[in-house]
Amino acid sequence: MSSIFGGSSSTSADASSALPKGNATQAPSPIPRSPTFDFDISFMGDADPNARKDAVMASVRNELALANAQELINKTNEKCYAKCVTKPSTSLSSSEETCLSRCFDRYMEAFNIVSRTYTARLAKERFEGQV
Repeated sequence: MSSIFGGSSSTSADASSALPKGNATQAPSPIPRSPTFDFDISFMGDADPNARKDAVMASVRNELALANAQELINKTNEKCYAKCVTKPSTSLSSSEETCLSRCFDRYMEAFNIVSRTYTARLAKERFEGQV
């Protein structure tokens, strides 16, 4: 899966391999991915095939949204940790905390701007396609 901020996504092993070894020097572990599950549509019985399709599509959209949110958080944690925590120890200094907070805020602001712009562009293209 490609990263939201460019490049390829990495696993926690990839991220920690770039850091010095030892308990106090490793980046915080990423949020675990949710397990893949089979969407049970048997409760719908003999429902309209379109309703079943819509239910499956909604489930897939929800799973993709969750995966994208986890990717954003993991990538932000990796980038900001590498930028802000220069001397890992058992606790963060106040300057590291400030740096991490600002870094995370900048990533989220950039993500929101790109997301709003992309959504508006898609809506515009859909509208123009209907006219």
